[in-house]
Amino acid sequence: MPKDAQGHALSGATAEAARHYDAGVQAFILAYGDAVGHLDAAREAAPSCAMAQLGKAWIQALSNDRATVASARGALEPIRALRLNEREQAHLISLGAAVSGNWSASVSVLDRHLMAYPHDILAHQIAMRLDGFQGRFHLAAGRSARALPLWSKEQAGYGMLLSFYGFGLEETGDYAQAEDVSRAAAELEPYGYWPHHAVSHVLEMTGRPQEGLGWMASREQQWCQKSNTNQVHIHWHKSLFHVELGQYAAALALYDEAILPTLRPVGTSLCNAAALLWRLETLGTDVGKDRWLELSRLWQGRSGGSVFNDIHAGMTLLRAGEAGAFEDLKAGAIEFASGDAAQSAAYRAIGVPVLEALLAFERSAHARAVELLLSARFDLWRMGGSKAQRDLVDWTLTEAALRAGMRDVALAMANERLALRPESIPNQTFLARAEAL
Repeated sequence: MPKDAQGHALSGATAEAARHYDAGVQAFILAYGDAVGHLDAAREAAPSCAMAQLGKAWIQALSNDRATVASARGALEPIRALRLNEREQAHLISLGAAVSGNWSASVSVLDRHLMAYPHDILAHQIAMRLDGFQGRFHLAAGRSARALPLWSKEQAGYGMLLSFYGFGLEETGDYAQAEDVSRAAAELEPYGYWPHHAVSHVLEMTGRPQEGLGWMASREQQWCQKSNTNQVHIHWHKSLFHVELGQYAAALALYDEAILPTLRPVGTSLCNAAALLWRLETLGTDVGKDRWLELSRLWQGRSGGSVFNDIHAGMTLLRAGEAGAFEDLKAGAIEFASGDAAQSAAYRAIGVPVLEALLAFERSAHARAVELLLSARFDLWRMGGSKAQRDLVDWTLTEAALRAGMRDVALAMANERLALRPESIPNQTFLARAEAL
């Protein structure tokens, strides 16, 4: 029976299907190349190749986009009809939980699976991505640390597993080790998204924006090509470095010239654009209503079922002046919060309070926004995403406190932010404004 590049048996595969499968998995974990195209070629070469079917369904499920996740859900029954080995059965069970919105149960299956199959690089990436939806990226550090001693450095995918370890370390706050590990991974996998991304996070979280721009420039040929399927998020990180340096016009130009052209029509991609525009506007940059209107059109049909996405969609709708659409979004969040679905607790703790805070902020009820956000920030991890992405909520809280004239809160938040990134121009501005109240 054919095996994949990490030595796992591929049920129903031919040698040709196995080659396409490996190419698809590599493209997926690198975020470089046509992963779906390769997996479709594997399915065509061997329609009964279970992992080719599962691989494509996983890519759809991880889009965190309602319509695309529905396609993954529709793939479950055809896959169940195939002959599956133990590894493939674990993927199927985990996939079933994921497409039902039960991300925690899905990761639990994969976490146990990876103890028995530590070389399953696809499962490593999937588990990390699903943890990211739940604000648990840091768990990738322990999961990768369990597996790395069992890998050979020459084995296909080792550099990417190392990068998962590095990103997990960054999310735990172990920035020094995270940087060393991630830079080493970037040397092994120069076209890999995750090692470059992890270093970018370290440089952002340790307040080194000038180094960040240098890192981007030195590796631009590796991350800024048509084959790089998640370059929009790297452009977003580059824009944050400009923001930290007070180069707001440069960040907005990057939005127009690089972020908007590389957006994909899925919520996790659109969040990059919304987050940047919101930051710039709170800093006093006029981004214009037309940008928000264009982004709101892209959000149509993309919200619901993800707190992270809904918060960014809500920002967009408010700034675009789409009051009715925002109320529909908030009503959906309230309904979700009142239920007992896997994500209902996150909507209760973060989704609904933050959406209400954004509405209060937009209506200049800044003291009300502060009240809501101060309570919500203790469960902020439930929002999902990385520390850098969730910082948008604390950013908004700080600005709301300043506009409300709440000197104690504004000063406390400004000092907290400056302790982490003392060279940040926005943070210095927050402090100066707070002291002047």
